[in-house]
Amino acid sequence: MRKVEFHLKFFMCVTQSRQLVRTPQRTAEEASTSSMLIQKPPSGTDALESLDTVDDPDTVEGIPIIENEWIMTHEEHHEAKTLGIGKAIAVLTSGGDAQGMNAAVRAVVRVGIYTGARVFFVHEGYQGLVDGGDNIREATWESVSMMLQLGGTVIGSARCKDFREREGRLRAAHNLVKRGITNLCVIGGDGSLTGADTFRSEWGDLLSDLQKSGKITAEEATKSSYLNIVGLVGSIDNDFCGTDMTIGTDSALHRIIEIVDAITTTAQSHQRTFVLEVMGRHCGYLALVTSLSCGADWVFIPECPPDDDWEEHLCRRLSETRNRGSRLNIIIVAEGAIDKQGKPITSEDIKNLVVKRLGYDTRVTVLGHVQRGGTPSAFDRILGSRMGVEAVMALLEGTPDTPACVVSLSGNQAVRLPLMECVQVTKDVTRAMDERRFDEAMKLRGRSFMNNWEVYKLLAHVRPPKSKSGLHTVAVMNVGAPAAGMNAAVRSTVRIGLIQGNRVLVVHDGFEGLAKGQIEEAGWSYVGGWTGQGGSKLGTKRTLPKKSFEQISANITKFNIQGLVIIGGFEAYTGGLELMEGRKQYDELCIPFVVIPATVSNNVPGSDFSVGADTALNTICMTCDRIKQSAAGTKRRVFIIETMGGYCGYLATMAGLAAGADAAYIFEEPFTIRDLQVNVEHLVQKMKTTVKRGLVLRNEKCNENYTTDFIFNLYSEEGKGIFDSRKNVLGHMQQGGSPTPFDRNFATKMGAKAMNWMSGKIKESYRNGRIFANTPDSGCVLGMRKRALLFQPVTELQEQTDFEHRIPKEQWWLKLRPILKILAKYEIDLDTSEHAHLEHITRKRSGEANI
Repeated sequence: MRKVEFHLKFFMCVTQSRQLVRTPQRTAEEASTSSMLIQKPPSGTDALESLDTVDDPDTVEGIPIIENEWIMTHEEHHEAKTLGIGKAIAVLTSGGDAQGMNAAVRAVVRVGIYTGARVFFVHEGYQGLVDGGDNIREATWESVSMMLQLGGTVIGSARCKDFREREGRLRAAHNLVKRGITNLCVIGGDGSLTGADTFRSEWGDLLSDLQKSGKITAEEATKSSYLNIVGLVGSIDNDFCGTDMTIGTDSALHRIIEIVDAITTTAQSHQRTFVLEVMGRHCGYLALVTSLSCGADWVFIPECPPDDDWEEHLCRRLSETRNRGSRLNIIIVAEGAIDKQGKPITSEDIKNLVVKRLGYDTRVTVLGHVQRGGTPSAFDRILGSRMGVEAVMALLEGTPDTPACVVSLSGNQAVRLPLMECVQVTKDVTRAMDERRFDEAMKLRGRSFMNNWEVYKLLAHVRPPKSKSGLHTVAVMNVGAPAAGMNAAVRSTVRIGLIQGNRVLVVHDGFEGLAKGQIEEAGWSYVGGWTGQGGSKLGTKRTLPKKSFEQISANITKFNIQGLVIIGGFEAYTGGLELMEGRKQYDELCIPFVVIPATVSNNVPGSDFSVGADTALNTICMTCDRIKQSAAGTKRRVFIIETMGGYCGYLATMAGLAAGADAAYIFEEPFTIRDLQVNVEHLVQKMKTTVKRGLVLRNEKCNENYTTDFIFNLYSEEGKGIFDSRKNVLGHMQQGGSPTPFDRNFATKMGAKAMNWMSGKIKESYRNGRIFANTPDSGCVLGMRKRALLFQPVTELQEQTDFEHRIPKEQWWLKLRPILKILAKYEIDLDTSEHAHLEHITRKRSGEANI
């Protein structure tokens, strides 16, 4: 076994778990750009948990990585389709249910079958493992059809006292050995994963006892000599240390935000205060992100109890909000909220306080198990699917020396971590809170959790200056097509700017409004309630600035604009390039500016994600769910769905993954009539099974000649007598609706970071009594790249841009496309020759080095 040191470049760019080789139609160069199987999915609120710049390269969510102790290597190339032959995998869900578990189960079954392994469902969690019989049943490809969009867990979950006793584990071992199962995938929380590790550590002794009692033969004991365990964390609380995001968390946030939005309307009508209690007995993640996503006045979380005089601070905060014209107050409470003495702070306590001291009409809403229910979000479907794929690979590569591992997210990467070390760090957080070491508990939660907390405190607890004469003047504008989350970005930018003492202006109708002088000053209340509103309240147009430089320059001088925050899509980026070019002629354009990517197309160079894309993706998924339901009801029907995105296939690809599509046609992956024919033949074969429906997605500009109508006509003709075809062009509904929790939180954090950068850059550019910024780094795109938010000069991004097609030349999500094909049962090759690293983590305890 060899050791490998992790440095920044390796950690950020190389850590990966699987790679896929090209399909026969693709070149080696094309394959190299889309070979990585595991990447962070496109949406979900904690892609946000990776947004902040990482100052410590050797930290995964606050858990330092030291050298690798175990590395699974492959000296020879293995054919993935034979990797599982002769092996059997069992998958179970345990503990509390979480949306997205079914996606993980589906992926484990289908990828396991793809590799040649036999795959078994274990119904009712560990109880089913102990009871055996019909609780352990072999799965088929078709048996996981129509699971992807279902909440909860189809195979059931149950608390199991029997498995906690050795006798119960002995029965479970007997049931597995008799079926030849030596690989177990456990989807659950830390308690469920701890139980799995105990089971594995006792496996040898359990076999010995079974053999001595005559329940298994010596041959059976030899064939089942060791048990491989891989864990996937399913928990809506996002309380498992070592991973940025757990399966179910994003969906729970969707449920919470839907309710918060509904409550907000009635609260405004009656000028009420609402206290909402969300889940989180030991972790305040849901409460914290909810507060950022809805602009709550106050949040109570167990990791950071309020100061001793919190009652007075809370009442003052609520009254100040009302005095500024607000008609409502929202307070978010995690169910495990406590004060500094460890005494619980309940929602009823808070209600009674507000009524007694302020006399406000106050109501309490306890959300309860509604947070666990409903359809999983696009993020959780992709997360579960991706984790399931990796779990199968980890199991089939396992050896007797391989420790039980958990598949985790680290920024834009998937890693395998020793299961029990992650469990121990998770327990350390709870212990730190029990012992009132709250600062340490926050650190153990991770850097991004702390950054979320800091942004919340700025927006909720810092009073804006009373003086109206700002230190600097910064203008905010929207450019391009509207995207959900734009308003949240404007709100954050305006309020952070005001907190810093700046004068903040808002520009209506983009660059056109800047040229026409459609500019006004924004105060704190101007952007009140904007977080949850879709579209663009400032108005947005695609007009570029070049033709109006003279008017724009005049208005920059007239309004004394010293910095510009541009929130928008590809036009915002190209507009920034034109502003840089215009500096040669107009000194007035020599002011700092920053572009915050906001477009459903997700095609802005320099950023993996754009504000608004997650909302559009979830809208498409919801529509596809309804269409699949219709197709399943009528039988033998194939739907062709056209998505937005221009030449960028992001929406089509990700919606295909999240909705379980049979194919997704995009511009970035050229296709021919032969490819269309293969897809039709694939659907013909599918109609012979019990799954008599099909779903095909097409990006709107994937091919000039193979239009949606052409594909529809082709499928209709070739499917005569076998299946019917229907088409649906989703259109501008993809741009509408309220922003998802991810887009709200992403936009809020982007706006805050952009304004912090702007204030510093203005000070840096102050010369001879005026602002003069003429360096490349004074005009940037703020983008999310893997684990960090980076400011990248727009001029440096030109080489990375395909201007003709308005897309970046390299797009990370292309590496996810093979997953779609594998899960849709296409014949492609899976390359298992790459190393899969099992990283080692250390537990941080009181008195050790700072995180």
